[in-house]
Amino acid sequence: MARTLLLDLDGTLVNSVPDLAAALDRLMVSRGLAPFTEPEVALMVGDGVAKLIERAFAARSRIPDDTAIADYSADYAEHAAVATRPYPGVAETLHALAGEGWKLAVCTNKPERAARILLGALGLAPLFAAIGGGDSFPVRKPDPAHLLATLRAAGGVPELAVMSGDHANDVAAARGAGVKCIFAAWGYGPPAMAEGANAVAPDFPQMARIARQLLQGAG
Repeated sequence: MARTLLLDLDGTLVNSVPDLAAALDRLMVSRGLAPFTEPEVALMVGDGVAKLIERAFAARSRIPDDTAIADYSADYAEHAAVATRPYPGVAETLHALAGEGWKLAVCTNKPERAARILLGALGLAPLFAAIGGGDSFPVRKPDPAHLLATLRAAGGVPELAVMSGDHANDVAAARGAGVKCIFAAWGYGPPAMAEGANAVAPDFPQMARIARQLLQGAG
């Protein structure tokens, strides 16, 4: 059976904060609230749209109105790939892994539709056997069932899989699923979030090299 690499999206495959922040700022301004800087937004992502909106409004001492999540989601989906770009080496590394026979999958707390739109716009979608979004299954990261459902959709098994992500949710989901984990140190999460990971990688190509080593001789 083929080896599988599961990847978080925001902060791991792509630097999406510019577009996430732009959409969030448009939402804030439409409600008469002050916008955020990109570093501020980077600290709020990783737990899905609802949490992002909740944290943004809480930072302005407000509670989200009934349409805030829907308005943000619609706006972001239309502008998901304006300034978002893959991290250095992503495309080349993914093609190399696919050429080696690896199955590739995305496991993200971003809504599946937005994830597919973004990956399609960046030309990466055809490389992935499965895309498990935050609304694809009854649960999402850090619940390991999210990772395991995405892994099954890709045709992989835990003992031949590696997960890489930049958030504590990725590490927790991988550990709970019995999947080896590489913390993406180039992403948004602080170093403390790497606790429990099998390894820490400084960039995407190095992450792939570590993944190969972790599963060397497996299967």
